Amino acid sequence: MSIPPRSREPKLVDLALQGGGAHGAFTWGVLDRLLEEPWLRIDGISGTSAGAMNAAVLAHGYITKGAEGAREALEKFWRQVSEAARLSPLKRSLLDMLLGRWSLDYSPIFQSMDIMARVVSPYYLNPQGYNPLRDILADSICFDTLNESPIKLFITATNVQTGRGRVFRNSELTPEVLLASACLPTMFHAVEIDGEPYWDGGYSGNPTLTPLVRDCDSEDTIIVQVNPVKRPGTPCTASEIANRLNEVSFNAVLLKELRMMALLHQVSAANVEGATGEGAKWAHMRIHRIASDAMLDLGYSSKLNAEWAFLLHLRDIGRAEANTFLAEHGNAIGKRSSFDISELLDSV
Repeated sequence: MSIPPRSREPKLVDLALQGGGAHGAFTWGVLDRLLEEPWLRIDGISGTSAGAMNAAVLAHGYITKGAEGAREALEKFWRQVSEAARLSPLKRSLLDMLLGRWSLDYSPIFQSMDIMARVVSPYYLNPQGYNPLRDILADSICFDTLNESPIKLFITATNVQTGRGRVFRNSELTPEVLLASACLPTMFHAVEIDGEPYWDGGYSGNPTLTPLVRDCDSEDTIIVQVNPVKRPGTPCTASEIANRLNEVSFNAVLLKELRMMALLHQVSAANVEGATGEGAKWAHMRIHRIASDAMLDLGYSSKLNAEWAFLLHLRDIGRAEANTFLAEHGNAIGKRSSFDISELLDSV
């Protein structure tokens, strides 16, 4: 099937962007390709962690120069991330390089920091709470103007005290909100917002779909997934187990929302005609997904690898996957789901 012609009637879509550290460069590539299609009009974006940063940077760039400005802003952001990482001690080891691996698994510095993070609080390791991303975000995004963006933003962070997710919208966004959405508690201090501490939004929604259903007009949501749902085999080594636990925990809430949506789809198809309200909006949402099996070859440690060559590698994979999606499923947007979520009910 060919890619839909760019002259086709515009279609509103929502984007749901997962977090995953440096793996967010895959999402950058997906967005870069989708932004080339003028018939795709982005209504809202829900994002967590790296997905939140991609979302805010895109919306900022879109304000003055549209899709091209968004693409330029995303490239500038990821280049700044890579440049800041040049001074980081987290580098691939010679063995990783010789094996052609992007992971840091054999890096003595990574192994030492990984062990330390399990037994020593970041409040002792990093008493000042320094995070190099704060300056990059402040330079990349004019937060005061985000409310002028035509794209609705929904950024999730997890309240440490209640364990519940809080969704921040355009007018509420600051560098601290984005840092909170990406705050892994074993690596960074909790980020205080309005007097309350927040951790990574992935614990409560990675990303959350609820605001896309409630607050957006689009009935098509494209999920950009960087954390594999299925991984063949049984993890046996300590690093494999830790990596799989990370993937399972950061997919769990999204899968629950998709199961609820699948159930409402079934109910709607069976006996609900002309239904209105939020339940009907959930039932009518069409779901699409862009992901890559290449992520199966990447473990947790590579999420901390910000080498420019690696980020470009992930960007190119993301662009290729988005191109394949447009070729195979672009014509489904506005008509039907291209991602079958009914299979999520099989084991329930």
